[in-house]
Amino acid sequence: MGKHYLGIICLMTVALFSACAGMNQHVDFQAIDLNPKLQEEHFLQKVDHFVLILDASQSMTEPYQGRSKFLYAKEIASQLNQTIPDLKMEGALVSFGAVTSRFGTRVVAVYGLTDYVRGDLDTALQTIVWPGGLSPLSSAMDLAEETLTPTKGKLAVIIISDGKTDNSPVASAAQMKEAFDDRLCIYTVAVGDDPAGIKLLEEVAAKGECGISVAADDIVGPQAMADFVERVFLARDTDTDRDGVPDDLDECPDTPMGVKVDEKGCPLDSDGDGVYDYLDQCPGTPKGARVDEKGCWSLDHVLFDFDKAEIKPGSHGYLDEVAEILEKNPSLKVEIQGHTDNVGSAAYNEKLSVKRAKAVRDYLKSKGISADKLPLTGYGFSQPVASNDTPEGRAKNRRTEFHPILSK
Repeated sequence: MGKHYLGIICLMTVALFSACAGMNQHVDFQAIDLNPKLQEEHFLQKVDHFVLILDASQSMTEPYQGRSKFLYAKEIASQLNQTIPDLKMEGALVSFGAVTSRFGTRVVAVYGLTDYVRGDLDTALQTIVWPGGLSPLSSAMDLAEETLTPTKGKLAVIIISDGKTDNSPVASAAQMKEAFDDRLCIYTVAVGDDPAGIKLLEEVAAKGECGISVAADDIVGPQAMADFVERVFLARDTDTDRDGVPDDLDECPDTPMGVKVDEKGCPLDSDGDGVYDYLDQCPGTPKGARVDEKGCWSLDHVLFDFDKAEIKPGSHGYLDEVAEILEKNPSLKVEIQGHTDNVGSAAYNEKLSVKRAKAVRDYLKSKGISADKLPLTGYGFSQPVASNDTPEGRAKNRRTEFHPILSK
């Protein structure tokens, strides 16, 4: 009977020591501030919701690095919590084993899922004081999956354990990955030096595909923990031109700041003329039309011989192209404007300019274009494009022009 009570007293003493040590475990730890990296252009938050899973089972009472594995695991969890930068996200803390009572085994969420607050998570962590019981890591992972199911966004599950478990966490990790796909990364921290446990935790992390498995010894201390936290919660911004499309998917990596882009990272080209919207001075270009560097329909002049209104054969190809554009764009009209040089009277040249415009309209009508899409005007010699003092200038002025009219 005396031995029985002595055993209970020893157990309570160990647990009390664990609790007290746990409350003071991070007094000398000075976390590296990762917040400045969030203010730099090349770092982004990559986690919207996370679950931290802490092993408080019987195997965690084993000594390691001058203390129990349990206290070492709590120290790791505390350092991680102190190092997480000020991110707007949700967090949860799940533990399995004895957890909050020295008797029995339980799997319990002691914090969240709720808005992550460093102090609140630390308080919850200190309530986990009793290592003991069985080691249902798989059940803890199932609870984590259930906790994360209603969420949207990127997810991280971080497991701190010695890997000595009573069930099949690898299967649970595979199930979790299937449920959340590329939204989820799994990270494991191996406490202790048990080869089988380390291998098991590596397999769990591997199922997450994008996470890693690390030894607890490798992330203890301010810089090592900062590197691990950065790996879990932050990502280098690989979007050089800041258009929302990562560089590895961006087919237009030099888009100017603020320009709207498509899913390929290229500026929008709403009218499909090959000139991006932010450069396009004629955003309503007809479909299929040739455009200049400003995105405007490149319309040539139809030139005429002196005192003539007959269309020269060399202009047929161009007029066929105009007919094709009009056919592709039912709402489009073009005004045909006739012009002349200044040889002769104003009245005579005005009539000649109208004849030239009618000749062009008749040609387009012969290609199936309705006359109501082809209004015309004759301007005589009132709008020259070149000097009428030379033969070359007068030749340029004997012309017709097209001016698009888009229906409102």
